[in-house]
Amino acid sequence: MARNLPWVLLIIVVSCLVSTLEASEGDSDPLYKSCVDQCQKTGCVGDTCFQHCKFSADGKAIDGPWYMQEPLYLRWKQWDCQSDCQYECMMTREEERKRNGERPSKYFGKWPLKHVYGIQEPVSVAFSALDLAMQFQGWVSYFILVYYKLPLQPNRKTYYEYNGIVHIYAIIVMNSLFWSSICHSRDVELTERLDYSSATVLAGFSLILAILRSFSIQDQSVKIMVTAPILAVVATHILYLNFYNLDEGMVL
Repeated sequence: MARNLPWVLLIIVVSCLVSTLEASEGDSDPLYKSCVDQCQKTGCVGDTCFQHCKFSADGKAIDGPWYMQEPLYLRWKQWDCQSDCQYECMMTREEERKRNGERPSKYFGKWPLKHVYGIQEPVSVAFSALDLAMQFQGWVSYFILVYYKLPLQPNRKTYYEYNGIVHIYAIIVMNSLFWSSICHSRDVELTERLDYSSATVLAGFSLILAILRSFSIQDQSVKIMVTAPILAVVATHILYLNFYNLDEGMVL
């Protein structure tokens, strides 16, 4: 028992650390929590008030007449009373921290970022969109090269044996970048699932393509032997993320 005591203590310490990491410093701040609770009751943080936080007697939100509602380009992002209150209280609390000379704190595992037209991470969205545009341009250039500049077989197929896989890979990459930009624009459960699932598919297919190209595998049976286990792991991981535990740390 004495020999196992250090391991037991280590497990206890790690468990305590894990439990303390469940909440970020910012969203566990009593002042922040109080601000959010008060905002959800009154609909205001200081001089800033939110249309989403107006409720009827039966507890349903009142959006008001059509000319008082937010435009579609903001409404599609699914901002509601809680989201608005959390964001405004976060920015208010960070202003107080800045005045007091304190360092910024994370909220729900993320650093506080100022929204631009309802977009949560405008810089990340811009870079993801730029990367997507570059990938699309590269895919089009590759298509023109293999089909119009290089010689083709008599049956109009390319001589490059990995042509089909490259096209699939390009589509998977662009799909991943698309959902990445959407998730950075508005991080909700649906966009997170699509972003993480797309990233997992990209990681798995990148491994498949790397193995096939590195070892010049052309035999169909060998391709299946290489591809099938990786696809099984990817599919299992996606099911795990979507139906059991959506965890950023579990993304491949």
